[in-house]
Formats: sequence, C-alpha cells, structure tokens
Amino acid sequence: MHLSGAILLLTFLVPPSWMLDAGYATPPGGPTADAPFFLLIAVPPVCASFHVLVQIPAGLLGAWLGRSRTPLATYGSAVVAASALSLLLVRSAGGDAWSTVLPVWADAMVRGSIGLAGYTWAARMRPAPARPGRG
Repeated sequence: MHLSGAILLLTFLVPPSWMLDAGYATPPGGPTADAPFFLLIAVPPVCASFHVLVQIPAGLLGAWLGRSRTPLATYGSAVVAASALSLLLVRSAGGDAWSTVLPVWADAMVRGSIGLAGYTWAARMRPAPARPGRG
C-alpha cells in the first residue's frame, strides 16, 4: 500500500487543472493572493485522506475479489471499487453540482488508478505464503 500512496503523491507533480484554477482565481493584490502556496501545503493531506479512504479499501477489495483471477481482473475490480468510493468522497466533500464534481472525480480516478496499478503489480509479484502441511 505504501507504493500506491507514493505513486499517488508523485502524480501531483503535475498539478490538476482545478487546483490551478483555484490558485489563480485570486487577484494579484488581494488579501488572499497567497492561495497557490496554500494549495501546495494542502496536497499531502488530501493525498493521505484519498489514500486511506479510497485506495487502501479499493486495493484490498480488488485483491480479495481477484485472488484467483488474472491481474487485469484484479485491477478492474479495484478500479470499480475506487470509482464508487471516490465518488462518495467527492460528493460528501461538498460537491453538489455535477459540473464541479465530475472534473475533480475524474482527476482523482486517473491519479488513483495509476496508484492502484502499482499496488496490483506489487501484490502479484510478492511470493505466495507457504502453507503448512503441504509438501
């Protein structure tokens, strides 16, 4: 799971368009002109909350549902779970209009899907635990 969280944080090296729009919505001489710096400070807590509330449950559910299936099926079930969880998270964060929810949700899904791909790869590459009594 640390791999998916690190990948999620690294995806924010390319800032989302909604974050850039929010950062530059303030006038240059206004009292809140430091908003772009606040957005840089806000990225790690947002990543951590998305990781804990969406990526970890979706990754675990995908690994559980896809334990005897192909890696693509495991990844697909994790992405479907992440879609539902991230939509609930974005809607509960105060997005009422679909015109504001959809871009944030789509951006979160793209970034989260990349992290889930890393988790699915790492979960498939680890060796299976030895079962006692099987020889």
